[in-house]
Amino acid sequence: MPTTPSRDTVLCISLAGRPGTFGVRFHNHLYQQLGLDFYYKAMRTDDLPAAVAGIRALGIRGCGVSMPYKEACMALVDEIDPSAAAIESVNTLVNCNGHLKAYNTDYLAVRQLLAQHQVDPGTAFALRGSGGMAKAVASALRDAGFAEGIIVARNEQAGRQLADVCGYRWVPEPGDICPPMLVNVTPIGMAGGLEAEELAFPEHAIAAAERVFDVVAMPAQTPLIRRAQALGKPVITGLEVIALQALEQFVLYTGVRPTREQVDAAVAYARAT
Repeated sequence: MPTTPSRDTVLCISLAGRPGTFGVRFHNHLYQQLGLDFYYKAMRTDDLPAAVAGIRALGIRGCGVSMPYKEACMALVDEIDPSAAAIESVNTLVNCNGHLKAYNTDYLAVRQLLAQHQVDPGTAFALRGSGGMAKAVASALRDAGFAEGIIVARNEQAGRQLADVCGYRWVPEPGDICPPMLVNVTPIGMAGGLEAEELAFPEHAIAAAERVFDVVAMPAQTPLIRRAQALGKPVITGLEVIALQALEQFVLYTGVRPTREQVDAAVAYARAT
């Protein structure tokens, strides 16, 4: 990132109902470290079609898309990458001379993490959630060969639909289920939320699980992750997801892939308060 942006500085943004700071700090830190004339800014909007039209008209290079805009963006772009088309949910827009292409790097990040952690596709799981991010995670599990899964969602229509699309079954509450892997894709445990101190799954399910995956990134140590680690369970954290998906966005926007050390430094900077 240049000390003083110039007329040639390339702008990237994010759109979110509740804009955060991780992406801003992550991207701008890497721009500065790599000497790239880019700048990243978080925004929100009450008029999504106008905002997307502005991305196209103003030559904004890239845009991260968060809730509640992930599904609504689908109809506003020119091309949809398979990573987004398969789950009908978008989290990244790339502008190539006015042509907007949509991706889902959440999906790509989860696929990478399952491989990196060497999670056996034969592992049965319960996934709690039914929103846009839940679609990305459930679809990544399905496409990685995980055949036995349960979608836990209070919203019956959304839960059943996600379960049907992915070939899993739906239940409204965790109840007595105790699968080998638990996956939380809800705001339960998120800092600042109404359920910040709650566990996404019952104690007995966590104790019986072989692995726990919590997509919530803030805080990195959610109540679910802390409890699983206290029991000696392997975990996959939301911080890993957000870092990988942000990295893939960075590559899409700039065409540059940073080193592991540079990414680690950017994540540490983004997490600092």
